[in-house]
Amino acid sequence: MPCSSLLIRHQLKVGPYLKMSLIKPTLSFKNPKKLIKNPLFLTPIQTSLFHSSAISCFPSHRVKSVIVSSSCSSSRSLDFELERNQNGPVSSRRYTPFPSFQQLQQNFSYGRYAYDDYSEEESDHDVQASSSSQKGASTLDNIEEWKWKFTMLVRNKDEQELVSKDKKDRRDFAHLEALATRMGLYSRQYSRVVVFSKVPLPNYRSDLDDKRPQREVTIQFGLQRQVDALLREHLSQKPMKPGSSSKNASSSGRMDTDEGFFEQQEPLKPISAVMEKILKRKSLQLCEQQQAWQESVEGQKMVEFRRGLPAYNEKDALLKAVSQNQVVVVSGETGCGKTTQLPQYILESEIEAGRGALCSIICTQPRRISAMSVSERVAAERGEKLGESVGYKVRLEGTKGRDTRLLFCTTGILLRRLLVDRSLKGISHVIVDEIHERGMNEDFLLIVLKELLPRRPELKLILMSATLNADLFSSYFGGAPMIHIPGFTYPVRTHFLENILETTGYRLTSYNQIDDYGHDKKWKMQNQKLRKRKSQIASAVEDTLGAATYREFGARTQDSLSCWDPDSIGFNLIEHVLCHIYKNERAGAVLVFMTGWDDINALKDKLQCHPLLGDPSRVLVLACHGSMASSEQRLIFDKPADGVRKIVLATNMAETSITINDVVFVVDCGKAKETSYDALNNTPCLLPSWISKASARQRRGRAGRVQSGECYHLYPKCVYDAFADYQLPELLRTPLQSLCLQIKSLQLGSISKFLSMALQAPEQLSVQNAVDYLKLIGALDEQENLTVLGRHLSMLPVEPKLGKMLLLGAMFKCLDPILTVVAGLSVRDPFMMPYDKKDLAESAKSRFASGGYSDHLALIRAYDGWRNAESERNGYEYCWKNFLSAQTLKATDSLRKQFFHLLKDTGLVDGDTASRGAWSQDEHLIRAVLCAGLYPGICSVVNKSKSITLKTMEDGQVLLHSNSINAREMKIPYPWLVFNEKVKVNSVFLRDSTAISDSVILLFGGNVSRGGFDGHLKMLGGYLEFFMKPALAETYLHLKRELDEFIQNKLMNPKMDIDSHKDLLSAVRLLVSEDHCDGKFVFGRQVLKPSSIDARELLSSKMSSRSSSGSGGDNSKNQLQTLLSRAGHEAPTYKTKELKNNQYRAMVEFNGMQFKGGQPCNNKKLAEKDAAAEALQWLTNGSQSGPEKVDHLSMLLKPNKKHRRRS
Repeated sequence: MPCSSLLIRHQLKVGPYLKMSLIKPTLSFKNPKKLIKNPLFLTPIQTSLFHSSAISCFPSHRVKSVIVSSSCSSSRSLDFELERNQNGPVSSRRYTPFPSFQQLQQNFSYGRYAYDDYSEEESDHDVQASSSSQKGASTLDNIEEWKWKFTMLVRNKDEQELVSKDKKDRRDFAHLEALATRMGLYSRQYSRVVVFSKVPLPNYRSDLDDKRPQREVTIQFGLQRQVDALLREHLSQKPMKPGSSSKNASSSGRMDTDEGFFEQQEPLKPISAVMEKILKRKSLQLCEQQQAWQESVEGQKMVEFRRGLPAYNEKDALLKAVSQNQVVVVSGETGCGKTTQLPQYILESEIEAGRGALCSIICTQPRRISAMSVSERVAAERGEKLGESVGYKVRLEGTKGRDTRLLFCTTGILLRRLLVDRSLKGISHVIVDEIHERGMNEDFLLIVLKELLPRRPELKLILMSATLNADLFSSYFGGAPMIHIPGFTYPVRTHFLENILETTGYRLTSYNQIDDYGHDKKWKMQNQKLRKRKSQIASAVEDTLGAATYREFGARTQDSLSCWDPDSIGFNLIEHVLCHIYKNERAGAVLVFMTGWDDINALKDKLQCHPLLGDPSRVLVLACHGSMASSEQRLIFDKPADGVRKIVLATNMAETSITINDVVFVVDCGKAKETSYDALNNTPCLLPSWISKASARQRRGRAGRVQSGECYHLYPKCVYDAFADYQLPELLRTPLQSLCLQIKSLQLGSISKFLSMALQAPEQLSVQNAVDYLKLIGALDEQENLTVLGRHLSMLPVEPKLGKMLLLGAMFKCLDPILTVVAGLSVRDPFMMPYDKKDLAESAKSRFASGGYSDHLALIRAYDGWRNAESERNGYEYCWKNFLSAQTLKATDSLRKQFFHLLKDTGLVDGDTASRGAWSQDEHLIRAVLCAGLYPGICSVVNKSKSITLKTMEDGQVLLHSNSINAREMKIPYPWLVFNEKVKVNSVFLRDSTAISDSVILLFGGNVSRGGFDGHLKMLGGYLEFFMKPALAETYLHLKRELDEFIQNKLMNPKMDIDSHKDLLSAVRLLVSEDHCDGKFVFGRQVLKPSSIDARELLSSKMSSRSSSGSGGDNSKNQLQTLLSRAGHEAPTYKTKELKNNQYRAMVEFNGMQFKGGQPCNNKKLAEKDAAAEALQWLTNGSQSGPEKVDHLSMLLKPNKKHRRRS
């Protein structure tokens, strides 16, 4: 029977019994002999099927997974360092899957594991050894063996996964995967490794990647000396305060947390007698104004119109419910008038009761255009100008006066108010509209308001939904009363795809369904190639379409439906339907629902090229999107000239809240772009998805607001029947970083505990990912308390990474370009790519890039050029020549101004333009600030002969988006890219990126830790490794520590004069600007610990004995080759370069290291000897002594595996 082993820290061996497990840190084995009594162990007979594997047990600060190998001599375990918290060991953020296996592992967070001292050559060696010992092993035997392994894995609660690097397991993976699936396990193959786990496995495991980024860093020696001199000068002038440290500074910047939301709120002060008289007088004035309007001729007409709305029939019941209950849930169908009438009913009743001056109503809307259009409508119904008793407030703009009693705003505006007024002092009613959309801000607001209500018993909350799922919200607020308002819409005739094809005679083919408009041939081919793999859209309806029959329709229609492509938006079909409406239907506007801005623009361009639909005297084509300026959005409400049919292209934002009165026809593509978040792979995916039945009803209802209408659904009836009833809440499908930061800024206690109180709580892994991210960027400390950086970030209405970029831009005197980048990333890309001038557009964008390998620097140059052109009043001409969107640049300009005012409020910037922009022209410093904000969005760049390989920690290999400047580069002379957004379609694409150097990431990235020996640095939990001379590593560490302390102190004291740190900042700027990225990537490099043997003496003695025998002598080339040969390495290689005046300089390379000769030589042979001498001097450290002499030569001590096999 083949031997089996039980390894306890590689010391204790007991056989032939076996247990494969991950032991909790609290467990230990006092008496190994008792192990065989454990019922989880196999019997000796069973061991014959399970004959060669190993278990690893370990001390409490480590967790190990099992690696199964066919030879007991080659079994090895995988280690990964774990962090600790109060509940026990928790693995690093990027290696912790949420244990969802039948919820059996909820109280234990398993880790992911990384190789110890592993290389490709070792893997090949082990595979050969195992295969030679198991030549007779058949596939069936291997499957039977794994049955027992899976059984033991399932039975043992302390095990998480099995990891095998055996070649035959990779060969049989398909069979093993099927077996594991039947036993309720997950499986995945990663390059040379297969993994079987109780929890879902991500697409990429960086700990199992033997090609992780390992970077050798080198800079010019003179540069290092200059940086060290500046750093010493800074330290000599640095005041030493007793007991001060960066740690103390960090803790002092922390905000204490409260378990309750409003526990420290001061009680509302009673109203004074004088103020009471003023309020009574104001209430009487409001009552008289309201009565005067209602008695006027126009007012009476408006009252009659309002009485005709269905909401009027429920007016008394609503007011009674509001007066008797703190929370009321109102559901109303399309056209009932709930959005415009219910807030008015409450305001009018309060004014009539003499409480008008005390009444203050906030009505939230999910979108800007909704808040603006509804407020205009309500003000008109009250006979007022906007800004009197009715106003609105959205980002960038608003209209609100001293007498405003009803304010319409976006949900985000109310959340911003809660940051400074956590009790909503002075607010009497809060109305949350469109709660059925389940946006993240709306769900978050409901949790906050639920916590607030017990502390504000006089506050009234009214929830309004357009659908009939009011029971969910009612039960969430303890059985709050519900009121339903029937809708009033004219009849709408529905046409599904089969009806459209039958009526119009249009025929679908595989060619006319390609949405290729606006793309060149290459992009079409790429799309077609990618579609060989079924998309989520097609997979969702595959079974439904397979079971559908269309016998009642003609053969032509059946043929068309048989080749219908669910992935297609159907540009050609939409064009045909619009022509049909124009030629055959009555007058009326058409509302077309599209998936996103790109599709809207592409369809608009296509229609404008049509001879009929592109004729502006007959058709007016308008777009409606959230990124458009408010003035352009309002155009959709205007009626066109007589004889002109209006066509509005919109996204799902037109489903609710806004009413385009003249719409009679609706064309529904059935899809909407929706962000979904893959928490396991920590990747957001922005993809089209099918809408819900509720959304389809809302879209259909848009056609029947003013008269009977028609709705054309561009999908079959059977597909509609397969739709979900409601959309998945945004809280369950988006990253939660900004939300978690808001929770901590509002002092709501534990993030996970707070989010567990949501209507539908997000999965724990999503929450943990967000918390880990905030810790990584320094917004939260290890106890999840808000740091001083986090407090500043919470006050900025942008993503945390963009907020951090703004703060550092203000500190480092380069605010203007950073404002442009942050504002540009908050809106759409200003660079346009017309389908017929794509080459010219790309050329224009490349001119802005100027060889800087940065999309963000190109954006800065484009904006600066536009601003200069605007000052000369030729901005539109500039945009036309350079294929830029003037609308987007104007939105960017507006955002810049808003962000600047917010930064002024923090005290980090003042009105001195010269001081805040002193370093705005330093592109190297701008790259550094971009890195500080976008980290850990880091990507390694490896240039190959004909391609570029990009790799991120969470996704492995990625691609650059076709619109990125760097996507057109054949070589990127930087080792790293930082990116803002990655999107997963079929592969993961980086939308925008900026190239950075080693010094930038080491100084402005996250935490840097020491590795296994001097000169070895690590980041991101060891995923990124840097190798350099020990003195250079110390320079980076000291400079990083001083830089972090400077940033911390500046955040705590915004008025601090940075000129007192001029030497530190000069050192930083010098290093990031003069780093020419001279290092290189190495893979599979061994991280060796210093040997207990004096390696220099050992190898030097071998060299001297060799030299004394006469072979080699004083020839440095021979000495170096002898040293490498004795150490088990290949012979060195030399590269010689001819200089001026017939001089030569050589470079020698071995073991992944390169050394250049010191002085130019007269011939190639002398130059090679000089380079070899430089290498020998570095390896032996010349005449120096100390621990470094061991570290240099220890890299050569471990023999190369190939050399060992040959010997």
